Amino acid sequence: VERGRVMVTRARDGSPSEGEGRKRRRSEAQEAKVPSTRKASAAARGGVYIPPFKLAQMMKEVGPDKQSESYQRLAWDALRKSINGLVNKVNKGNLKEILPEIFGENLVRGKGLFVRSLMKSQMASPAFTNVYASLVAVINTKFPEIGELLVTRVVLQFRRAYKRNDKPICTAACKFIAHLVNQQVEHELLALEILALLLENPSNDSVELAVTFVKEVGAMLLEVSPKGLHSVFERFRGILHEGEIHKRVQFIIEGLFTVRKTSFEDFPAVLQELDLVEIDDQITHELSLEDKLDAQSGLDVFKLDPNFEESEREYGKMKKEILGESSSEEEDSDGEGSEEEDSEEERDEGPPPTAAPVVTDAGGAGITDMTETDLVNLRRSIYLTIMSALDFEEAGHKLMKIKIPEGKEDELSSMIIECCSQERTYVKYYGLLAHRFCQVRRVYQDCFAEAFHKQYKTIHRLETNKLRNVAKLFAHLLETDGLPWSVLTAIKITEDDTTSSSRIFIKILFQELAASLGLKTLNERLQERSAVSSGWYDGVFPKNLPKDTRFSINFFTSIGLGGLTDDMRAHLKNLPKTIMQNKQPNPVPSSRPQKNKGGRSDSCSYSGSYSYSGSSYSYSYSYSGSYSYSDTADSGEGRKKGKK
Repeated sequence: VERGRVMVTRARDGSPSEGEGRKRRRSEAQEAKVPSTRKASAAARGGVYIPPFKLAQMMKEVGPDKQSESYQRLAWDALRKSINGLVNKVNKGNLKEILPEIFGENLVRGKGLFVRSLMKSQMASPAFTNVYASLVAVINTKFPEIGELLVTRVVLQFRRAYKRNDKPICTAACKFIAHLVNQQVEHELLALEILALLLENPSNDSVELAVTFVKEVGAMLLEVSPKGLHSVFERFRGILHEGEIHKRVQFIIEGLFTVRKTSFEDFPAVLQELDLVEIDDQITHELSLEDKLDAQSGLDVFKLDPNFEESEREYGKMKKEILGESSSEEEDSDGEGSEEEDSEEERDEGPPPTAAPVVTDAGGAGITDMTETDLVNLRRSIYLTIMSALDFEEAGHKLMKIKIPEGKEDELSSMIIECCSQERTYVKYYGLLAHRFCQVRRVYQDCFAEAFHKQYKTIHRLETNKLRNVAKLFAHLLETDGLPWSVLTAIKITEDDTTSSSRIFIKILFQELAASLGLKTLNERLQERSAVSSGWYDGVFPKNLPKDTRFSINFFTSIGLGGLTDDMRAHLKNLPKTIMQNKQPNPVPSSRPQKNKGGRSDSCSYSGSYSYSGSSYSYSYSYSGSYSYSDTADSGEGRKKGKK
């Protein structure tokens, strides 16, 4: 009875019974006999959860031998947990702070773990796909093999899900691929291949998945491959006309066309806070759905590394180069040492009486920005202002409020010309805007004049459509006197100095001038005495060589502006007579003078000939003559006789 009362009391208080106490003591004794290496191995295999402090203690118990399997297993497990923790807590707000911590882990050894963790996190949280893609874009610039491995595994995941008709996994994989294309980690050709596959045999699920994919990647395709995106929408239009899919999916397609009309404003390719990589620094991988891809599954499994310590040292050096730890530490140490030396010298010698004041950063020392961040921001502001304005007056008013640094005015002119060249057809808005700035300040007029010379020298680099827009822009500035006509000195219409692109540029330029001013007014402007005497049009209407003159005449005649060549035609017609007159010799005295009685007489003779022949006509001329003079002493009268 007493024993039963004790057992009831222990059960009520929660204290262990004698049998349970004996079992617990036995298990503790057995655990004490098990070596720590076996515990570490079991924990590393994922069987038991061990707190971090306990894991660190076990690594110390294993010993300093880093080549042992137990130590490397524990290090592998710690690396896996660290990578999983960093990937799971990344978001838009802390992405920049997480990146140094991720680079602090050995990504070369754990790239398989990192890629697997990314894919699992993206599958569990598709809303954070753009964040994971931005993270991969940054790491891809330093470790391209990690970016290629991720793209390979995502493509393989899409293949398997598509064959199994697994819509959730297929949707997640498509979304990940779309954002990798937006970050330019993967080439846009893969996105077009996926769309072609989904729309080849359209079904309700495949069309719905294609619409979702286009919403994610459409803004990027609109920028880099507009023709490919147009063909995709034509396929969507054909599916609508066929009417074989469900009504709900048809409404989804119509909604996609509405999104396209707004140029995907609600679905930007990359958010501003996630745009962390410059275009020139990004490495783009070109993989296809039909390529033979290897997932490299062995990278996810622990393998004993015989050169473990050497690999860790090499990655430590790479980490210092990426994060700049060594340089910053050296600069800090150098700065501290120099400050201490300066303070000691000041204490010993005292301040020099005539020393110049030392300007520090806090005191306002100038810092030169070699990254041209300010210049990029200025160009972005000018571009956004130009493209968002309703008319040229609003654009001019807003651009005048932008504080353009002195010496950077040419950025405004080059941006206006660049925006004009990107249009499908010439928009007069840019000509009016450029004319407004040419009239406001002389410096902008000089910038556009310099831009004319640069554009003409590099005109062969432009496509025909861009060339036409630029030529019409400068024609508008010339006809409205926004630019001085002296800029035409850059043009030389000869067979050797022109190319096919430059001839197209000149043709469009003068045809626009003739259409707006009229051929008569244009001819009068080109015949002004001050301009002709200054040589502004010597290259346009060359008169130095008959070959160049005929080339210019034929060029203007072929483009329908033969009325501008009347002066050159007259010059070419009178050229033989002009040359003959310039080469006519002076009379030469005869060697035998004749004398009369009581007086004096002189006589001379001359002769010459000239001939000229051209491609279309020939001309010859000859002349001869004599001259005599006599004077008598009686009458003082002279007689002259001549014969020719």
